[in-house]
Amino acid sequence: MRIAILSRNKNLYSTRRLKEAGEAMGHEVDIIDTLHCYMDITSTRSTVRYKGRELPQYDAIIPRIGASVTFYGTAVSRQFEMMGTFNINESVAISRSRDKLRSLQLLSRKGIGLPRTGFASRPDNIKDLIKNVGGAPVVVKLLEGTQGIGVVLADTAKTAEAIIEAFMGLNANILVQEYIKEAGGADIRCLVIGGRVVAAMKRQGAEGEFRSNLHRGGSAEVVRLSKEERATAINATKVMGLNFCGVDLLRSQNGPMVMEVNSSPGLEGIEKATGKNCAGMVFEFIEKSVVASANVNTNVNRTRGRG
Repeated sequence: MRIAILSRNKNLYSTRRLKEAGEAMGHEVDIIDTLHCYMDITSTRSTVRYKGRELPQYDAIIPRIGASVTFYGTAVSRQFEMMGTFNINESVAISRSRDKLRSLQLLSRKGIGLPRTGFASRPDNIKDLIKNVGGAPVVVKLLEGTQGIGVVLADTAKTAEAIIEAFMGLNANILVQEYIKEAGGADIRCLVIGGRVVAAMKRQGAEGEFRSNLHRGGSAEVVRLSKEERATAINATKVMGLNFCGVDLLRSQNGPMVMEVNSSPGLEGIEKATGKNCAGMVFEFIEKSVVASANVNTNVNRTRGRG
């Protein structure tokens, strides 16, 4: 098959591993810089052009779209979908998961375990906002933050008020969440492909750091999931409508809680922690999906969630 990876940096570990794995399985794999794509939108024959030429018809695409280019990246992905190309993560599902507030609302509607979360736009709601999520300490998050950037732990109500007022003064959209103390600065990243948890690792934050992101000096090790944790990760993926994603869980006294569903999960940490060929599993899923689509003479992409 001919497959395109939509990525702005061909040297990133995940992009390189996907290309290597795909080619090792006999596929022709191109890396396409999303921002260099431009679209010819017509009612008769839609196309995607790239650096002055029309791109060929791909059997499948793997979008690796960074948070800063979500709008344009999903537009490009959607154009490929209009052309009948199988997209491992459809554009509407990426948009849904990238909006932290929207994704939490959708997950809560389906009864997925979540930390108590508040959202408000006016400073005079701050005291009740903090109280409503259980009081200090609380975690304050920028809606647009990634890799732990824009996530602050406020130990006291006064500190929380000051942080929230500062963010609101900058017209930033924020969430306020209860702090799950028993998680001990650790979370679990579940890699889900095709409705199955294919790998999982526990990420532990560096000493004195409540954020467990590997980009912030955290460490990772393989972890055994409980049935409830596995089911929670799979159900969260279904709500978002994603085929390939990372689900971040916290272990709390009330069961597993979803922190985030990431539509462009990194492969470096989880492949090194588990020793599994996760990139290869992505192509195994694509192979099965494209064959299934051909057998029924239809595109298997469809919106499976709502909102």
